Amino acid sequence: MRSLVAALAVLLAVPASAQAPVVSTPESRQAVSLTVYNGGFGVVREVRPLVLARGVTALRFEGVPAQIDPTSLSLVSLTAPGALSVLEQNYQYNLIGTNSVLDAAVGQRVRIIRQVGEATVVDEGVLLSQPNQGRIIRTDDGRVLVNPEGTIELLTLPEGLLSRPSLLWRLATDRPGEHRVEARYLTEGMSWKADYVAVVDEAETRVDLTGWVTLVNNSGASYPDASLQLIAGDVRRVQPQRGQVYAADMVQEVAVMARAAAPPQQEAFFEYHLYTFPNPTTIEEQETKQLELLSAADVGVGRRLIFDGSGQYFPFYRPRRPGAVGDEMSAAVVLEVENAESNNMGMPLPAGTVRVYKADRRGNLQFLGEDRIDHTPRNETVRLYIGDAFDVVGTRREVQNRRINDRTREITVEVEVRNRKETPVTVDVVERVFWGDWEITEASHEHERLDARTAQFTVTLAPDETATVRYTARLRN
Repeated sequence: MRSLVAALAVLLAVPASAQAPVVSTPESRQAVSLTVYNGGFGVVREVRPLVLARGVTALRFEGVPAQIDPTSLSLVSLTAPGALSVLEQNYQYNLIGTNSVLDAAVGQRVRIIRQVGEATVVDEGVLLSQPNQGRIIRTDDGRVLVNPEGTIELLTLPEGLLSRPSLLWRLATDRPGEHRVEARYLTEGMSWKADYVAVVDEAETRVDLTGWVTLVNNSGASYPDASLQLIAGDVRRVQPQRGQVYAADMVQEVAVMARAAAPPQQEAFFEYHLYTFPNPTTIEEQETKQLELLSAADVGVGRRLIFDGSGQYFPFYRPRRPGAVGDEMSAAVVLEVENAESNNMGMPLPAGTVRVYKADRRGNLQFLGEDRIDHTPRNETVRLYIGDAFDVVGTRREVQNRRINDRTREITVEVEVRNRKETPVTVDVVERVFWGDWEITEASHEHERLDARTAQFTVTLAPDETATVRYTARLRN
C-alpha cells in the first residue's frame, strides 16, 4: 500500500515553536574520532559548536548512531570546562517513515484516494488501526474499509517523529554564548578484524606478508573525515538487558576498498594494543572498508611436516584424507614465522585469518591454504596449519597395551611414515597419548619431550622410503 511522500515533506516543514529545543545537526561537526574494538562496538568522540543561553537550554542533538548506548554518554565543554552540566537526557529514535507516520496517525482523520474501475474515488474518515491488526478506516459516510488499496493522505501531522536518531538534553550553564562541546559515547554495530596475505617464495624459505583491517559500520550513522583507532585485545563488557529497538534489520553492507597512505602506528595501551591510522577516513553507514595494517617483505619462514597419528596434537579434529585406506592419514603442513624485528617483523599481530599463496612456474599465484591466528605478541612464533601433504602419508597402530600393576600401564606403538615424493623430506612424528608420570623405555628413534603429554620423533626419509617409529612407554597414575 502506498503513502504520499508529500505528507512526509509537510511534516518536515513544520516550523519549530518558541518552546522547541535548539537543534545541533551532524553537519555542524568540527571533528569526529572513532576507536573500534574487536568486540563489535566503538567509542565515538565528536566536537560540535553550541550557542547556549544562561540558565537552562533544551537541545536536540541529532544524528547519533541508531545503536548508541545512551547510558554511556559524557558531554564536556572544551570552551569552559566545568561550566556545562546535563540535567536531563532522552534518547529518541522513532524515525519518520511510511509505517511510523501511519502508526502515529491512528485515531486521526485521513484521506484515502483509490481507483475504482476508471474512476478516482476520494474518501475521508478516521484511521482506526494499523498493522499488525490490519489497516481499518471508517469513512465519514459510515463505511468501514478493511486493508483498502490506495494512497493515504494525513490531514493532521503526528507529533514526536524524527528524521534521524537524536538525544534531547536539558543543559545548564552560567556562561552564555558559543561553546565547543565534545560528546563521547559507546555504540554497537561497529567491528573490525584482521586478515593477512602471505606469499611464499620459490624456495619456500621467505615470505612477503601483508595485513589488512576490515572495518564494518552498521551503527546507524556515518562518520566523515574521522580519525580512526583500533583496539586489539579482549575487553570485558557487562551485557545489560535492553529493550531498545535497533535498525539492524535494515542493514545492507556495501564493500569498499581503501588503501591507507601509511600503515598505522602501534603502541601498547593498558593490557591491549592500540593502532592509530595517520590519515582521516570517511566511514559511511552500512559500509565495509579495508585499510592496510602492515607490510613486511623478505620474512624468514620454516616449513614442517607433522604426522599426528593419534589425532590429538592439533587442537581440532583432522579428518583422514580422501581415498585413504584403513587408518592411513596425511602429514600436516605447518609454516612457522618468528614475529621478531630480526626477521623483518616484530609488530603485535591482531587475531585474524592468514591466507598463504605461492607463484607457480607460470607466475600465477596459487592458494596453498589458510589458518587463523590468535592475538600474537612480538617475539612469538606464528604457526600456521595450512593443509595436509599429498605424498607424505602414514599409519599408526597400538601393538600392545597391558597393565603391569594397579598404577602402571605399558603401551607399545608403531607409526609407519611413507614418503612418495621425488625429494627427501623430514617428518616430525608427534605422540600425545600420555598422562600422569610417563617415560619411554624403548624407542627406535631419538625423541624429544615437548610437554607433559607430548613426545616428538624426527625422521628423514629419502624418496619412496618408508620408516617405522616404534616405542614402548610406561604410564603411571
